Amino acid sequence: MSSPSLQAEPKTGTGVTADMDLDWLSLEDDEEIRWASTPHKYSVVPALVVGVPLSLVLVGIPIVAASYLQYKNTNYVVTNKGLYSKRGILSRDVKQIGFEKVQNISYSQSALGSSLGYGSVEVSTAGGSGVELRFRSIPDPASVQELIARAIDSRQRGGADGAADTDDVLDEILVELRAIRSAVTDGDADSDTETPTATAADDSADRSAPETAREDR
Repeated sequence: MSSPSLQAEPKTGTGVTADMDLDWLSLEDDEEIRWASTPHKYSVVPALVVGVPLSLVLVGIPIVAASYLQYKNTNYVVTNKGLYSKRGILSRDVKQIGFEKVQNISYSQSALGSSLGYGSVEVSTAGGSGVELRFRSIPDPASVQELIARAIDSRQRGGADGAADTDDVLDEILVELRAIRSAVTDGDADSDTETPTATAADDSADRSAPETAREDR
């Protein structure tokens, strides 16, 4: 699952690695990738600055190699439903957070990251303790934060629209129930009114019977 189009939104420029292996990612049927990236390629610069001079005494080689492998084996993904993070060189550590759990989003850039165009996006969840997910050293972190915020807002609006539709259906059901209740009540009232009328007619007949009998005598 490798495609340059994965990083079409937001526009992150040449700092994003286009060739990515996302075979580790399992998506739902209606889930779509909106953005995916490795850390910015310039995020390995600090390791190079430290490791290259030390490579003369063989100490810097592991530093440079570890930084490069970490860069190549770290993936960050934003879909229309949530956030994914995969880290690890020999092992694999995958984290996923749905948008419904996201409480706060922020991004930060160091002086070096700001000058080279990378930074980190931090995500906190409701009920969580501190930062639950961090996209480290990604290109254009402000745009990624904005993308996540828009996705959350869109999901919330969709939920509000669904709740409004449910309320409309409940209101219609309530109106129908009231109409049925009114019809039943009116029917009972009509029955109560007709019964005394019939009884009055019977009483009149009963009273006229003795009078007729007296007239006959």
